[in-house]
Amino acid sequence: MKEWKIIIDKVPLKGSLNMAVDEYLFRYLGESPQTYLRFYQWEKPTVSLGYSQNIWKVTDMDYCQENGIDIVRRITGGKLVLHYKEVTYSVCSSESETFTPRLSDSYKLISQALMLGLAKMGLTPYLAADPPSIYARGNLPCFSYPARDEIEVEGKKIIGSAQKRLETCFIQHGSIPLEEDRGLLESVSSLNSGENKRRMTSLSQLLEKKVGFEWAVECLKAGFSEHFGVSLKTKIFKKDEMEEIFKIQKQRYENRDWTVLRKEC
Repeated sequence: MKEWKIIIDKVPLKGSLNMAVDEYLFRYLGESPQTYLRFYQWEKPTVSLGYSQNIWKVTDMDYCQENGIDIVRRITGGKLVLHYKEVTYSVCSSESETFTPRLSDSYKLISQALMLGLAKMGLTPYLAADPPSIYARGNLPCFSYPARDEIEVEGKKIIGSAQKRLETCFIQHGSIPLEEDRGLLESVSSLNSGENKRRMTSLSQLLEKKVGFEWAVECLKAGFSEHFGVSLKTKIFKKDEMEEIFKIQKQRYENRDWTVLRKEC
């Protein structure tokens, strides 16, 4: 059975550190085919922006600053996401035979694994069709509409994901809300009051009970292992690896030039 490395961060981390860990895994995949699967949390409400987004058009900067809400910019595309009470997953891989070189193919395969994990929770997920043009071309947040092959349950979006590719290597990460905070999303973003109330949901709302991080991760982990037919071995970062991660955190994700102006760092 093929082996993937898995990282589960049970302690919530600062947004800049979460992004640095993901970038480190992507940046150092190496020449031999390998895959990392990671699940993590955020220590405080944090806005993440897609690589190409204009921070001034999609984010209420004054509100975020006044209320202690962090902002990070991802290396992946996609739209604004408010992270907090959620499970965040990331997949970093150079296994082109498993995922193929096409973004759409790997995106769909990962969605299928996530759906299997959701099914293990007792849900009935399905893949979404194309979103309306107002979402694809506009500045609405990620959870306003599902993109093609993202995941819905009962007509509402439950997972929002984004991907970056470089030749045969890619990173995809995404947000799975445990609980909702629509009011806060409206406050930090360009979303108008009430505009999003019918198109987003959370695991706790769908299952009508409070859902914890560890239980949700166990279901999702089982979905990935079963769908891809892999065993998952725990990855522990060495001292030199952590030093490189902290370097990436400082140079890019805690650098205003990158977050606000999107200058390469």
